[in-house]
Amino acid sequence: MAVETIEQRSTSRKLAPRYRVLLHNDDFNSMEYVVQTLMKTVPNLTVPQAINIMMEAHTNGVALVITCAQEHAEFYCETLKSHGLTSTIEPDE
Repeated sequence: MAVETIEQRSTSRKLAPRYRVLLHNDDFNSMEYVVQTLMKTVPNLTVPQAINIMMEAHTNGVALVITCAQEHAEFYCETLKSHGLTSTIEPDE
């Protein structure tokens, strides 16, 4: 029993904290450009998913793009910024 408990603890410690990549609405980029940029930046994002993210940011001011490991989150955030979009990351609680 004690061995199993120790193994479970060590496994749970290895899980990297996850981060949320957020897209913020702006008045500069076209909706089509935002959708294309999201799809280029985040692998496996479908057209409907990218449109939903863009519309949520447009309607609510901010949208969740993806939740992932910090390294990937920082990369996606910086890539979106380099394409002129406003993006931030925050810890996923």
